[in-house]
Amino acid sequence: MLRAAARSTRTFRTQPAALRTTRTFTASCSRLTESFALNSLDTFTEEEEILRESVKRFANEVVGPKVREMDERESMDPGIIKGLFEQGLMGIETGVDHGGAESSFTSAIIAIEELAKVDPSVSVMCDVHNTLVNTVLRQHGTKEQQDQWLPQLSQSKLGSFCLSEAASGSDAFALQTRAEKDGDHWVVNGSKMWITNSYEAEIFLIFANVDPSKGYKGITCFIATKDMGIKIAKKEEKLGIRASSTCTLNFDDLRIPAENVIGGEGKGYKIAIEILNEGRIGIAAQMLGLAQGAFDKAVPYTYQRSQFGQPVGTFQGMAFQLAQASVEIESARLLTYNAARRKEEGKSFTKEAAMAKYWASIIAQRVSGQAIEWAGGVGFTRETGIEKFWRDSKIGAIYEGTSNIQLQTIAKFIQKQYS
Repeated sequence: MLRAAARSTRTFRTQPAALRTTRTFTASCSRLTESFALNSLDTFTEEEEILRESVKRFANEVVGPKVREMDERESMDPGIIKGLFEQGLMGIETGVDHGGAESSFTSAIIAIEELAKVDPSVSVMCDVHNTLVNTVLRQHGTKEQQDQWLPQLSQSKLGSFCLSEAASGSDAFALQTRAEKDGDHWVVNGSKMWITNSYEAEIFLIFANVDPSKGYKGITCFIATKDMGIKIAKKEEKLGIRASSTCTLNFDDLRIPAENVIGGEGKGYKIAIEILNEGRIGIAAQMLGLAQGAFDKAVPYTYQRSQFGQPVGTFQGMAFQLAQASVEIESARLLTYNAARRKEEGKSFTKEAAMAKYWASIIAQRVSGQAIEWAGGVGFTRETGIEKFWRDSKIGAIYEGTSNIQLQTIAKFIQKQYS
């Protein structure tokens, strides 16, 4: 037996190295296949698929009939907000012990995408509440803070994330809002601009500098409620996402209990960096859903409308445009899902989030603009709702990091890799 084994070994060692490598690789792949099921990026769990169908139904049946009215009134229907809470869509990743669904990050992305197919205004409200406000508390709040605030945010009270100011947009850490300690409270003075959800929100995450001598390392995150004295100074009138409130907030000697500091004094800049990277995946999902929503509205019309004896969608010039748009939407979808899965798996995702947000915002503008043209004069009217997608798409290149900021982020990773 030993001699036979020796002969077998000698025979193997005389085989070409390339063949030995191939056999070793094949054996390794076989073991890997037995251990893992390798899935496509758009393969979802049963729970995620159920969520998608549930959100799709809610968006079409509850949100859909109110989209035009909310857009023209430039305000969110309170019933929509109530419905989002009742559907469990305002605490998607939050644990069940705090009233949430305890689902995956990708589930949140799916919900944002599906809502955006019908109304990007509702989508961004859900997005900011989940990926920014809830996540800050889940990741950086103390147990006491989580016990106090997360159940409210999961079940009834809308949250708002207050970082941007008149002089600190892309340069977020140039903020001028100040906080000074006064006994067992912090006194906050300053203002914020471009704050999503601020008109309807009851719970606010406010970033202020407690020690300007330390620069951005003095920035601290506080949690406050509207009834503490937060003042809405102005509600912006916008090109798109009109139903989503965007306001200027003023803080005049706003007193916040010391125990409402999130993550510790001077840790606000780290919280902001982390959370905006994650939030960009949410915006990518919003833009992805928007592009798909515009496509879904316009394309059927191209096969119903006939000119010169055939449906306009069957002319090669039009057919190629539809095919190209479909490819572009799919590319944005895969970038978005890839960033979401990487985040879930604990892998680095900053570059991937920037890529997804940048590309999805471009595709949203491109496809929604083309969709108007595909539907011709009808697409240019407000009746179809197609033109609204185009108006809503423009914000994708601006908020949660402009397109230039995304390109700068991506370029830094390229430089690090190749220089």
